[in-house]
Amino acid sequence: QVRLAEFGGRTVQAGGSLRLSCAVSGGTLFRYAMAWFRQAPGKERVYVASITWHGIESYAAFARGRFAVSLGDDKNSVSLEMNNLQPADTGVYYCAAAADSDKIRKNEIEYWGQGTQVTVSS
Repeated sequence: QVRLAEFGGRTVQAGGSLRLSCAVSGGTLFRYAMAWFRQAPGKERVYVASITWHGIESYAAFARGRFAVSLGDDKNSVSLEMNNLQPADTGVYYCAAAADSDKIRKNEIEYWGQGTQVTVSS
């Protein structure tokens, strides 16, 4: 059974940087698109960024220019580099996978990770 596991969440100060990683276990997600979502306290989970099997990146408006998503060399992991973090970026960050980027846009996610907490202090 394929599972996603996120790593790297912690508390950082405003203006700082953080790199999150997501590892796939129990199989491979050959040709899947990978994505990151986040959920702030008391709010709904929202899309952050995604990357296709071919390396095409997409970002939510708030992430563009500050965040960078990348696939691992084995294409069985995905990372999210986050810069100039602000308190509004606080939340649980989830790794996700779907058959293609269209399904990610429609929130038709096939696999979810358990999430990793990111807290940005002011």
